[in-house]
Amino acid sequence: MKKSGRAALGVTVAGGAGYLLLGREKSEESALAIQNRDYSIAGLKESPVLGIAEGEDIAKLVDRVVENIGGINKFISRGDKVTIKPNIGWDRVPEQAANTNPFVIKRLVELCLNAGAAQVIVVDVSCNDAVRCYERSGIAAAAKGAGAIVNLPKERNFRKLKINGTVLKEWPVYRDFIEADKVINVPIAKHHNLSGLTMGLKNWYGILGGRREALHQNISESIADLAAFMTPTFTVLDAYRILTANGPQGGNLDDVIEKKTIAASTDQIAVDAFGASLFGIEPLSLGFLAEAHKRKLGETDISKIKTVRSAV
Repeated sequence: MKKSGRAALGVTVAGGAGYLLLGREKSEESALAIQNRDYSIAGLKESPVLGIAEGEDIAKLVDRVVENIGGINKFISRGDKVTIKPNIGWDRVPEQAANTNPFVIKRLVELCLNAGAAQVIVVDVSCNDAVRCYERSGIAAAAKGAGAIVNLPKERNFRKLKINGTVLKEWPVYRDFIEADKVINVPIAKHHNLSGLTMGLKNWYGILGGRREALHQNISESIADLAAFMTPTFTVLDAYRILTANGPQGGNLDDVIEKKTIAASTDQIAVDAFGASLFGIEPLSLGFLAEAHKRKLGETDISKIKTVRSAV
């Protein structure tokens, strides 16, 4: 099985003291030399499967959709350091569908640990106060209860990387997305007032520090830059509940619809294209997916990808 991320790039820093020591020893030029983060598994990225599961029980949905794309043991090896990236951006409860469903995160943590992961870290760089977001979303308690390390974002743990995008040239990236062996992106599907929708690709904003609001001026290009920069091991899209209006924060339960659906793939573009269909939106009408398509980052026509759909 292909090793990616930390192992491939030789980043072997442990703990805050080690990180600070690395910061002193590495020159700015050396730090900026570390570029695209590819956490995919050889062979699986090249032949993607779109897994879809529909039903009531979230844990069973997660189990089935991961099985549909090959099973957790295809992706996670014994001893892996895994980072899971939910959307924990907002001071909202699960019923408001502004953050990833905590039970999706709980089950993914359990699957990774059962597959032999040495540790699983759950982290996001929140928009609202992180303590409140982590608590009210239910994700902190669910992830800790499943055995994960839950990291609140701290300013000292960002490292400037060279992204070489159209909009994103250099930007501070949170260390847990640099030092991992595997990264799983776990967005929720919801409306966004600027990008139209926010799902997997837009969720990468939550690995960044700095003035992220400045990226909104070229939002489609910046999202595509991040999709080129970050290739996850796989993406799991939480569409158990979707937010259909007033996103990304939401707040009104009238804007929430229960789809009771989870999707997954090694092709992060295909996951977002499927997510768009849940809103009745043509994928290429979304600027960020049109930009990703133009750059050949993945498949926006899900009819061209093997799809395994299950009712649970």
